[in-house]
Amino acid sequence: MRLSSLAAVLTLLALPAAHAADCSRADTQMELDACAAAAFKADDATLNQLYARIEARLGGDADKRKALVAAQRAWVAYRDAACKFAASGVEGGSIHPMIVTDCEDRLTKRRIQDFQAYLSCQEGDTACPVPQARADG
Repeated sequence: MRLSSLAAVLTLLALPAAHAADCSRADTQMELDACAAAAFKADDATLNQLYARIEARLGGDADKRKALVAAQRAWVAYRDAACKFAASGVEGGSIHPMIVTDCEDRLTKRRIQDFQAYLSCQEGDTACPVPQARADG
């Protein structure tokens, strides 16, 4: 089943960007898959940017950086397992790749919110592992 998912992703990547961009008019499963993939790709890029900002704020704190990496790896494993389960009811169907991707995107959006919260902690928030940005000047 992984091979068919890989084939679907490769097919989506081959679609012209303009075609995938008009998701309001998507009416075939291939178009819906492309739209789901485009949304996930954009949110995944946002997540990676936020991760890099958090990593930069941790600076030379090797222990916190190691904890961040471990947490993110565990989160990715959770996301993948949760989405595999969420899509198990349609496994083998043409909608399966879209259901997996929609789930991955939904969980990525939640992770983005977590990262944004880390980056906007107030001074003195003892539950926040990410130091505030330093003011340049």
